[in-house]
Amino acid sequence: MYRKPVIMTTEDMAEGVYLASGCYTATANIHQRPETGRGDYRIQVNGQHKADHTKDTQLLTITFNQPVTYGSSNGSLQSGDGTTTLTIQYHYHQNPSDNIGLGDLVVQADPGLEVISVKITD
Repeated sequence: MYRKPVIMTTEDMAEGVYLASGCYTATANIHQRPETGRGDYRIQVNGQHKADHTKDTQLLTITFNQPVTYGSSNGSLQSGDGTTTLTIQYHYHQNPSDNIGLGDLVVQADPGLEVISVKITD
């Protein structure tokens, strides 16, 4: 069953984007920004699965306010390197009620990078 995505802002979380769509609620948080000696951004992406099915593949779509260069993740890049939207495939066996941490997504970008939206589909 499709549910229209809802975007919420919260003052309690710094730099977080939260989006509920379909059977996943996804969050993304930039937890490391470029510093002396390290020029990349590190983003933690999490998903909470609430459905009556299981699958072994998930697709993350994350959109930024500016183009990014993909560095690495725990998944495999499907498209978007050098653009504002990355699509990354993951292979987790999920239970009907699961919390998954997709680990660090590492990208390079100009100063001021922000996450605009994030969604996980299965």
